[in-house]
Amino acid sequence: MFEIKGKVAVVTGGGGVLGGSISTSLVQAGVKVAILDIREEQVTNRVVELQALGGEVVGFVTNVLDIESLKETRGKLLKKWGKIDILINAAGGNLPGATLSEQQTIFDMKIEDFERVTDLNLNGTVYPSLVFGETMAKQGEGSIITISSMATYSAITRVLGYSVAKTGINIFTQWMAMEMATKFNEKIRVNAIAPGFFIGDQNRNVLLNPDGSYTERSEKVLARTPMKRFGDIKELNGAVQFLCSDAASFITGAILPVDGGFSSFSGV
Repeated sequence: MFEIKGKVAVVTGGGGVLGGSISTSLVQAGVKVAILDIREEQVTNRVVELQALGGEVVGFVTNVLDIESLKETRGKLLKKWGKIDILINAAGGNLPGATLSEQQTIFDMKIEDFERVTDLNLNGTVYPSLVFGETMAKQGEGSIITISSMATYSAITRVLGYSVAKTGINIFTQWMAMEMATKFNEKIRVNAIAPGFFIGDQNRNVLLNPDGSYTERSEKVLARTPMKRFGDIKELNGAVQFLCSDAASFITGAILPVDGGFSSFSGV
């Protein structure tokens, strides 16, 4: 039921930390993986790293905000492997200018950075889903997994642009799930995972002091997390593999929290 060996997966943002972790787990499960990233060096490094694990891996320098770039990559991938079973939309992230400091208000936010971060996260999910989802529609099966966030459940200070974009991803996930199942095939499923709090390169300075101790923001996060710890990024991989497999055959349009209980706890 949980077997995904032999499937073909596309991972956008595959050169990044999240996309790289998911790609590694898929390769270890016997999946053929195509790494997509706009950064050539990251694509090359990731492919070498995954091939060293014995995986069937290819890489493409691709802009997720460019439909033609995505279509060109799709054509090359279909020529090589003949199908696309899985799409992981891991491209995204935040920008300093779209993140407010504790001293700033919403009126201090840089509009151009707000637009960039919403474009990257929302359209950077929509466009690949349309391009690779079209192939799944022709095949009559496939699984698309988008990356949501805890920032969509309730307001989290300082990250307005990211929160708005990820909330848009939620409704897109549900809308795309409905469209694929009702107009094409029930075997095409579209779901999302909503990661809780993980310490990574993007948020390290916000969650950790220079001496490695937790910041005040970290203490607030942990107070709302029943498990009382941050997650390990590898703890997302099981949820991804589950949603890719036949074990999730009746699950579509779902937003699955992987958050140590953060989204379910009022803090009281």
